[in-house]
Amino acid sequence: MIVDRFVELLRGAPLIDGHNDLLWELRAARERGEAEPDVGRPCERLMTDLPRLRAGGVGGQFWSVYVPSDLPAADAVTQTLEQIDALFGVVRRHPDRLELARSADDVERIAAAGRAASMIGVEGGHSLGCSLGTLRILAELGAGYLTLTHNDDTEWADSATGDHPHGGLTRFGEEVVRELNRSGVLVDLSHVSDDTMRQAIEVSEAPVIFSHSSARALCDVPRDVPDDILGLVGRVGAVVMVTFVPSFLTHEGAGANAASWEEAMRLRARHPDDRRAVREAMDAWFEANPDPPATVSDVADHIDHVRDVAGIDHIGIGSDFDGTNSMPEGLEDVSCYPVLFAELADRGYGDEDMTKIAGRNVLRAMREGERTATRLQAERSPSTATIDGLDEP
Repeated sequence: MIVDRFVELLRGAPLIDGHNDLLWELRAARERGEAEPDVGRPCERLMTDLPRLRAGGVGGQFWSVYVPSDLPAADAVTQTLEQIDALFGVVRRHPDRLELARSADDVERIAAAGRAASMIGVEGGHSLGCSLGTLRILAELGAGYLTLTHNDDTEWADSATGDHPHGGLTRFGEEVVRELNRSGVLVDLSHVSDDTMRQAIEVSEAPVIFSHSSARALCDVPRDVPDDILGLVGRVGAVVMVTFVPSFLTHEGAGANAASWEEAMRLRARHPDDRRAVREAMDAWFEANPDPPATVSDVADHIDHVRDVAGIDHIGIGSDFDGTNSMPEGLEDVSCYPVLFAELADRGYGDEDMTKIAGRNVLRAMREGERTATRLQAERSPSTATIDGLDEP
């Protein structure tokens, strides 16, 4: 079958997905008092389980250890550690199919052995609690990237969907980027404001990534990457891992995204001290207002655009499976990656280019990040800077 050819191509690349929110879905089940789903078996209520991950040709996965960005700092740090612990537990329960990876060499070795190399993606700078010491501990635990913000501004960086109080990065935010470089943790610019993108790219000595973002020229939402930034991406070795989220893909999706944020802001104003009420009301809103449909072709359009502006060496895949309520037709779960690459082949992409998109570009960025960390650790000691010391009024 033609799909089998693409499964083998992806396994050989290997395919590395920049973002999957399975861990939060498992946590949500526990918090509802339900038994945690067994992802070692087919689990239709989720977009992700290990049999389908194998069927999709995935050789490397950045598992998001997301926690909500409006948590108090101490709670955010604690819950992030709990999410990392949860990932470790999943890997321990399935050693024949998963293995923790801390380097590009690890990813290639694990994927060649037929397992999915499992990496940690810390989704939001709030998980640091404004502490470079926490950053270094997360690096020691194996964090592969840190997304500088999630949906809310941090005390040192502006979010794409926040109030932009800093004009990008504060001085402490710049120090976070430098310490990420020194620690060998990739700087992830999904979710951040345009100013934060530009400033982080300027400060970073290692390639940055966008773990799950698409092209703003095709879908005008602040979560996508504008063309001027895509031009920078092509000049500094960065990688944009194109996402499958329908509201980040089409014009209709952009309208739905804007409407959802308008509702979220209304609910936050109505319930300023009740996060749970806002969350439950938004869950109901999304149930009543599903994302407009999207297709495999829409995702491929974004890949085309990133290629045309940034270049073929700067594209990756960042699905966001289990992080949104719906996915494009044909990309409903983690078994479906070969369908996207069949579409790319139909558009004239050759095997070498598809291999780059699947994982080789990300492996190159990882290796450059590792080399940068080795050099910086020889040049300077860990930073002892604090946010109070750098960002005093």
